Amino acid sequence: MLESGVPLCSACGEPVGFSSSAKEEEEEVFVACNNCNYPLCAACLEDEIRKGRDSCLRCGKPYVRNVTEKMSQESTNHGDSGVRLRSAAHLHDYQENGGHVRNLSSLSIVESEANSESGNPLWKNRVDSWMEKKNKKKAPKKSEKAQIPVEQQMENSEPLEAGQPFSRIIPISPNKLTPYRAVIIMRLIVLGLFFNYRITNPVNSAYGLWLTSVICEIWFAVSWVLDQFPKWSPINRETYIDRLSARYEREGEDSQLDAVDFFVSTVDPLKEPPLITGNTVLSILSVDYPVDKVSCYVSDDGSAMLTFESLAETAEFARKWVPFCKKYTIEPRAPEFYFSQKIDYLKDKIQPSFVKERRAMKRDYEEYKVRINALVAKAQKTPEEGWIMQDGTPWPGNNPRDHPGMIQVFLGHSGAHDIEGNELPRLVYVSREKRPGYQHHKKAGAMNALVRVSAILTNAPYILNLDCDHYVNNSKAVREAMCFMMDPQVCRDVCYIQFPQRFDGIDRSDRYANRNIVFFDVNMKGLDGIQGPVYVGTGCVFNRQALYGYGPSSLPVLPKSSFCSSCCCCCRRSKKAPENQNDIYRDARREDLNSAIFNLREIENYDEYERSLLISQMSFEKTFGQSSVFIESTLMENGGVPESANPSTLIQEAIHVISCGYEEKTEWGKEIGWIYGSVTEDILTGFKMHCRGWRSIYCMPTRPAFKGSAPINLSDRLHQVLRWALGSVEIFLSRHCPLWYGFGGGRLKWLQRLAYINTIIYPFTSLPLIAYCSLPAICLLTGKFIIPTLSNIASVWFLGLFISIILTSVLELRWSGVGIEDWWRNEQFWVIGGVSAHLFAVFQGFLKMLAGIDTNFTVTAKATDDAEFGELYVFKWTTVLIPPTTILVVNFVGVVAGFSDALNSGYEAWGPLFGKVFFALWVILHLYPFLKGLMGRQNRTPTIVVLWSVLLASVFSLLWVKIDPFINDADGTKSATCTSIDC
Repeated sequence: MLESGVPLCSACGEPVGFSSSAKEEEEEVFVACNNCNYPLCAACLEDEIRKGRDSCLRCGKPYVRNVTEKMSQESTNHGDSGVRLRSAAHLHDYQENGGHVRNLSSLSIVESEANSESGNPLWKNRVDSWMEKKNKKKAPKKSEKAQIPVEQQMENSEPLEAGQPFSRIIPISPNKLTPYRAVIIMRLIVLGLFFNYRITNPVNSAYGLWLTSVICEIWFAVSWVLDQFPKWSPINRETYIDRLSARYEREGEDSQLDAVDFFVSTVDPLKEPPLITGNTVLSILSVDYPVDKVSCYVSDDGSAMLTFESLAETAEFARKWVPFCKKYTIEPRAPEFYFSQKIDYLKDKIQPSFVKERRAMKRDYEEYKVRINALVAKAQKTPEEGWIMQDGTPWPGNNPRDHPGMIQVFLGHSGAHDIEGNELPRLVYVSREKRPGYQHHKKAGAMNALVRVSAILTNAPYILNLDCDHYVNNSKAVREAMCFMMDPQVCRDVCYIQFPQRFDGIDRSDRYANRNIVFFDVNMKGLDGIQGPVYVGTGCVFNRQALYGYGPSSLPVLPKSSFCSSCCCCCRRSKKAPENQNDIYRDARREDLNSAIFNLREIENYDEYERSLLISQMSFEKTFGQSSVFIESTLMENGGVPESANPSTLIQEAIHVISCGYEEKTEWGKEIGWIYGSVTEDILTGFKMHCRGWRSIYCMPTRPAFKGSAPINLSDRLHQVLRWALGSVEIFLSRHCPLWYGFGGGRLKWLQRLAYINTIIYPFTSLPLIAYCSLPAICLLTGKFIIPTLSNIASVWFLGLFISIILTSVLELRWSGVGIEDWWRNEQFWVIGGVSAHLFAVFQGFLKMLAGIDTNFTVTAKATDDAEFGELYVFKWTTVLIPPTTILVVNFVGVVAGFSDALNSGYEAWGPLFGKVFFALWVILHLYPFLKGLMGRQNRTPTIVVLWSVLLASVFSLLWVKIDPFINDADGTKSATCTSIDC
């Protein structure tokens, strides 16, 4: 564990340590600069001095003289004694220096291999050579330090921004947050008093209705608590891209920014148009980032020749589009959305050639669109003999369920350059192998295949995944993420950076809450103040090591235990371990840390022999699969292709790692990569990382980083929500349910756990919600009510509850900046989705998990109608629409019946009627967008609405005749016996 109060080095992120000259009883923190106390460890200081930088990065003053002299003297002494013995003392070092407890069960049987050296020779030789090359890289070059003039030292001194943090947390103002928290506590108290009254005052005349309503209200209260308290400590963040550039992009030197691999996934090009996918790829290739640091991998999980050919056309058009974007710094860099902007595109443009080149580029893009549309038109009808490539050979993916793996590199260092002769980012087409009888795990399996392919070809330390319909709207989005990932003070335990989702093409009123503003601008900010936002499936930058199952560097490092105990009798190990050592052992032994392997930093101190034995024993091949090149890449924390890899065989190795049987008997999808077991693999993957002790960060730049398209008609929107809810039910019924998973590790904060519990139980709210929305109609039709006659004190509790609900919402909107219209649309769709898609998700989830009946989800369409918001009025009948339609009809009938009863009963019936009608109108108002969706365009009424109208009239007529406008039995008996006129 790290000592408290010891600062972290600004260069490498490690603790700066203590001064070696200090006495043991009064240790002093190592100081490199007495002027500003700039945190820099001894190793990094030595590296700075070796490179000729004698001045502090922050203040420009010279470093402490006696420290620099002593370090140069120590480096000379170390050069004379660089031999390390490998004997019994080596085993003692292994025990004393610390190893993760997850390795103990495996390492306890290494004794025979250590004595006979009968471990895996392939791994031993490979790791030995890898460590040898790594040590050569770390070895300092022996050269005499020349005298540098003072003027040159001043020129080489770093700017002030280079030593400053790249981001900062902006807390919410106490003037906004304190009243918000006070109202939450007040609402909790009022809820307790409200339920005390409701439970102790049953309605005997309508006991069943009363009991149903109380159960529903208790469930709603629990749901509110799960949703509300993770928003207790919301925060905002601000990044400083200029400081990042000052630190890692020095003038005259190569860029030191880390590489990023982009993942784009697509399945069916007829539902996910190739033009939309092409725009996403073009926006990635033209990001404001060094071209040699960017690679784009497109996963075609439908093995469609249309996707392959359209990607080839996109690569050709990119040769013109990318230099145009970078020359004139245009935004956004997806041509379809750039040319469709209704803004003054000449604003801030000062180069006379811009108008001419823009006109020519728009013409080139129109030609590109024509070529893509021609490919789409040709693909509408598949030839009987299958697709044929230009060279006359059959397309290997003619059968999307039975085809070999395919990889094609279009651009990159060895590929085509742009029209100005500059290198372009690498673009790789990937279609993993599929064979009958294998489980391919849909999108999660495709993403894991991309992880392995990219590790073989480029192995960037960071991965950014996007859906095919989400383009890069902010060309500096990658730099925004690097402000966290490359900041030594921040990145040590960060597994991913999540950006909010923003959408184009949604109607102005956002009828069906497609933008999800409340979730992205309220809930996610609240989670960012705890352990980080949940992973939402797109617009996320991952630390590759986190995907491999490694824990964060802040995990405790254990003293190495009974490894070869019989060989260590000469080590004079103390019999009694320190108490804190036992605590660390017990802490690290917890169940959720036995994921794939262990913390990379635990093996940094091992020599090549120890590492070879460790890898041999841990059976990396059982974890990562049978690929030595890929396994070697997982050990490279800073990325890069392994030096031992043969470039001529990399593609062949990449084909091997996407074979359909590669993941069998490995940890893929279980502990490493995207996790299987749910159609919402995003929630499950992020949850596993947070359980291991990682944290995530929410990044909201002023200009949205990414934008996408959303299904804006009612049917597609509900099917999308159905898929999300089905994934939550699957997680609830799996071993990864947050209700019981991860408690042993103790690394998931309790508020974060509440948020994850809320994400997996919200579909079950559909059951009490449907019951509660039906109660108003039942009360109106039967003349009964769920609440007894209110006393004065009961009125106070009801009034206080309503006021606290309103105040909570108002104060939440105040600190978050969300508009009241967005909040109301979110409330409406919570009811619409709850009584339709969520209900079906619950039943489908139980059928799938308990009965084994799988239900395939439909890929939502990504393109809209030619007319503005034309897709909004498209009506597609589906069974999901039946429950909310029924609730609407029943409540309309109840309102009419209630007024009829009041008219027949006289003035005294209007008082009780008011509460019942208000209850029914509350349901109808929440379902109003659904009703408009049923009506379609204003001048067109679907046939289904006519049918339901006839049904409504029929039901009401039957009720009127049969029930005889709700006259009670006594009156009915009297009227039946009195038949004469004189009666």
